[in-house]
Amino acid sequence: MNIREAVVEFMREKSYKPISIYELAYAMNIEKSDFKMFQDVIYDMEKDGEIIKTRTEHYGVPEKMGLVVGKLQGHQKGYGFVIPEISEPDVFIPISAMGGAMHGDKVIAKITREENEGKRREGEIIRIIKRGNKTIIGTYEDSKNFGFVVADDRRIYQDIFIPKAERNGAKTGQVVIVEITEWPDKRRNPEGRVVEILGSKGDRGIDILTIIKKHGLPEEFPQKVEAFAENIPNEIPEEEYSRREVLRDLRMVTIDGEDAKDLDDAVSIEKLPNNNYRLGVHIADVSHYVKEKNPLDREALKRGTSVYLIDRVIPMLPKKLSNGICSLNPKVDRLALSCFMEIDRSGKVLDHKIVESVIKTSERMTYTDVTKILKDRDEELIRKYEYLHEDFKAMEDLCNILHKKRMGRGAIDFEFEESKIVLNDKGKPIDVKPYEREIANRMIEEFMLVCNETIAEHMFWANMPFVYRIHEDPDLEKLNIFNEFVHNLGYAVKWTKEVHPKALQEIIEKIKGQKEETVVSTLLLRSLKQARYAPQCEGHFGLAAKYYCHFTSPIRRYPDLIIHRIIKEYINGQIDENRTVRLNKEVEYASKQSSEMERVAQDAEREVDDLKKAEYMSDRIGQEFDGIISSVTNFGFFVELPNTIEGLVHISDLDDDYYVYDEKRLSLIGERTKKIYRLGDEVKIKVTKVDIEFREIYFKLVEEQQSGEDGEEETIEIKARRAYPIIPRDQLNSDNILNLEENMD
Repeated sequence: MNIREAVVEFMREKSYKPISIYELAYAMNIEKSDFKMFQDVIYDMEKDGEIIKTRTEHYGVPEKMGLVVGKLQGHQKGYGFVIPEISEPDVFIPISAMGGAMHGDKVIAKITREENEGKRREGEIIRIIKRGNKTIIGTYEDSKNFGFVVADDRRIYQDIFIPKAERNGAKTGQVVIVEITEWPDKRRNPEGRVVEILGSKGDRGIDILTIIKKHGLPEEFPQKVEAFAENIPNEIPEEEYSRREVLRDLRMVTIDGEDAKDLDDAVSIEKLPNNNYRLGVHIADVSHYVKEKNPLDREALKRGTSVYLIDRVIPMLPKKLSNGICSLNPKVDRLALSCFMEIDRSGKVLDHKIVESVIKTSERMTYTDVTKILKDRDEELIRKYEYLHEDFKAMEDLCNILHKKRMGRGAIDFEFEESKIVLNDKGKPIDVKPYEREIANRMIEEFMLVCNETIAEHMFWANMPFVYRIHEDPDLEKLNIFNEFVHNLGYAVKWTKEVHPKALQEIIEKIKGQKEETVVSTLLLRSLKQARYAPQCEGHFGLAAKYYCHFTSPIRRYPDLIIHRIIKEYINGQIDENRTVRLNKEVEYASKQSSEMERVAQDAEREVDDLKKAEYMSDRIGQEFDGIISSVTNFGFFVELPNTIEGLVHISDLDDDYYVYDEKRLSLIGERTKKIYRLGDEVKIKVTKVDIEFREIYFKLVEEQQSGEDGEEETIEIKARRAYPIIPRDQLNSDNILNLEENMD
């Protein structure tokens, strides 16, 4: 435990009362010679909001002083919510108590009203620890003496004032990046200067470019990085053939999507005389080219991950590496790190070997073709790849064995429909459909999972510094809410103080094929914590795995790259005590940085998907679809269509009764008719409105009536009664606030 953790743990003790820094040093047995260092740590902790200093210069943790540290989530109406860093309820902040804070700021809030009788906590912001937005993207509007920028992110509700001298050529209607020069206070809007003009609204590609800029994603590699990459030779050095295991004659394939260009994993399989399988997972040896702290490494660490935005990729490494010398292209020699595993018929890994290798993949296969061979028995493809046919059948058998073993120990296997968005050459979405997860996809998934586990366990027992992929045990409070919901659907979850993933997996198995499958899976996923990278091996709850890491994608993920480097040093006996100390620092920073950049990438990818889905549905206003209720709130419910797109049916568009929100059952219940709209219900909707700018899609329910006089089925739209529901302020939260006026025609 480091000094910061020890201070926080000490202050959280029941008997602790705020004390001075000198009393704190004495209580924690800090030597006089270490006091300056201790003082610096305490000042840093105060600066970061981990601890609070009172007016009398006494220190304590925020939660014991009626204070909350967290990130501010703003709203277009001017109020906001503080999302605490520790697990406790959000805090509502009225517009009068924002204290000049903006969306995204890290703040300290004082609680002015505790949670009581269904009323949420309320507070006021007393300190801004760190500003979340130094630059903002928005649309410039000019006036006679000054200009202003309306932020694209509606949660930044203030317009940014732009002095005439700081507009830098911006014109009305242009999308710009503004640097904040003066932060807002209670009486004044923020002030800024235009630093970049991206283009005009409606320009081709401006929508995705805006999202890229908004999330601070890099568009180009620095010249120094590109130059370094260009100087890397295309040929493998001769000495590598003599020091590595040469596997050029071993039959192996890559299996990826049709569009993939960064091929970083290949697989081989052999059926052994004892009826076991010898699975080989061969991963591109990126670390041979991306040495520690060279320009490529520094840039890769900064980026953390590649980002996939439908029609473009923002790669972690330059194309010279990602699509070239590191990519396991067919029938060419490549450097790899290979993991061979002997696996028995029960799925147990009996033995394994990790080696540096030179490989040559036999074919560049696609998920589609391998699925056609195995599932559809496509004769033409079977003839074309006859020499691989038995390998594919063995891979399918092993996949099923590994999956059965994983399910047997309790891994949670979510069957979510991911979406595939197809764009035309002008960037316009022409199709949105579920992404099929067929046998070929599942094969590669199972092989990568077992390899990741094998590597993680190997390095754990080697007691080496490492980056693990961990998934902590879920929050019991959230799981209890989930349990109550599924209980109301007729499913029982059994657990004691310790929750085993098997108990949750049993629910997933029971709902398979049922209409509420997607809904229950989604709610369970929201109840679990997010997986992250960490230097400690804490297990992976969702996979029911004691040891897990990311080893198989070093072209596109930095954790995989750094652990390749560590593995190679370890198997070559190059890690001594001094190196261990340095690596411990590096894996700690890489874990934190990679986790943060993964979240940024996910947010950007999700936002681009939502944008293109809204654009796709904007051409389908007036059309009717069947769907399933995927989420219920106190202002209406969301309906998911078979193509994975979601839209809102607003409560004010339910005209046959006044509907009340039942939070426990996640349903809307008619006061008079007792009609219920609940999660998982099948409904028919009409698309009524799409707001592309805010990525919002609106539906109205339609009811199917009996046949008309001519025998044809009539469809009647439910008319809105224009009765706006009153949502009490204490029920407002970051998930359910909508501008009701904007939701109406």
